[in-house]
Amino acid sequence: MQALHIHAGPKALAHIREHGLRPEHIGVIPGAAGGPKGLILGPLDRFIFGEWLPQSQQLVDLVGASIGAWRMATACLNGSVSAFERLEHDYIHQHYEPLPGKKRVSAEQVSAAFGDSLQAFYGGRIAEVLDQTRYRLHIVTSRGRHVLNREHAVGTPLGYAGAFLSNAVHRRALGGWLERVVFSAQGAALPFDAHDFRTRAVGLTEDNFMPALQASCSIPFALKAVHDIPGAPAGAYWDGGITDYHLHLNWTTGSPMYGKGPERAIVLYPHFQKSVVPGWLDKSLKWRHRATPFLDSTIVLAPNPEWVKTLPNGKLPDRQDFLSYDRDLAGRVKVWNAAARASEQLAAEFRAWLQNPSLLSVQPL
Repeated sequence: MQALHIHAGPKALAHIREHGLRPEHIGVIPGAAGGPKGLILGPLDRFIFGEWLPQSQQLVDLVGASIGAWRMATACLNGSVSAFERLEHDYIHQHYEPLPGKKRVSAEQVSAAFGDSLQAFYGGRIAEVLDQTRYRLHIVTSRGRHVLNREHAVGTPLGYAGAFLSNAVHRRALGGWLERVVFSAQGAALPFDAHDFRTRAVGLTEDNFMPALQASCSIPFALKAVHDIPGAPAGAYWDGGITDYHLHLNWTTGSPMYGKGPERAIVLYPHFQKSVVPGWLDKSLKWRHRATPFLDSTIVLAPNPEWVKTLPNGKLPDRQDFLSYDRDLAGRVKVWNAAARASEQLAAEFRAWLQNPSLLSVQPL
């Protein structure tokens, strides 16, 4: 069964028709939030960053939220293939035991353990990320406003209830409760037009790399917010997926800032599904899952839904598995490893398609 589906916006389709797809055509690679679902993208990440993109030399903007930020930061490390292998191993084997007398793991406990894992992963290597001459990293976080400006036992649940209701009326109304804050390496300009949503841009430095990355992965109530990140506005910072779940952004590839011709014209998006959902609170709002002109120059690499049914439990790994397997670490590790190994087919099929990038294998986004 074909594992990989390739979806392209209208400008991306025209680009493939005229130029095919070569590594020098890539201007942006986004990394979505989605927790364990991102595990199936490991083989694609290793192929794209380890074999394919090194055949070119242009700058590429890497934009990530939550696990997508972790993946994109990993791509900036020297020896990224082995770094991606370690990321996959560490994520699959993470396990949290409740404290004595407790039925569940606390948010404080998970945050402390996750902070330790980031330190073990990136400790002593932050300069490799920040001094990259090939990739420019952008880490997306969500900063609370008003009642959400500080984490509070009562105020935070009330604030998120207000955010949910406001977002249901209009996505821009979510900006009254949360704003997008993007930490960018090397003072790089954002590779998207940020007028769609309340946005701040902050420089990514040695001092704020760890807290910014931890904040981008801090799911409300599951982990604690990260407060007062150095160099950024004061306040509570949460998972970047809240404001930008799948980074449905108005990408500026193909604009005059990228020069003439096909160079840096394409947003290449390894994703775990076809739909690019704007914010985490939009997951149930199906009418916001449709493609828009923001994605006209985007190519989405996504698993065939029928192939997904052949994976263990008939689905992608997800956060529910932490509860389903509870303390059965070996059982969860087994099924997640199986899904990760099966996803090597995605990379193999993309490699084969690149040898003959036929439009017959591409579906409209």
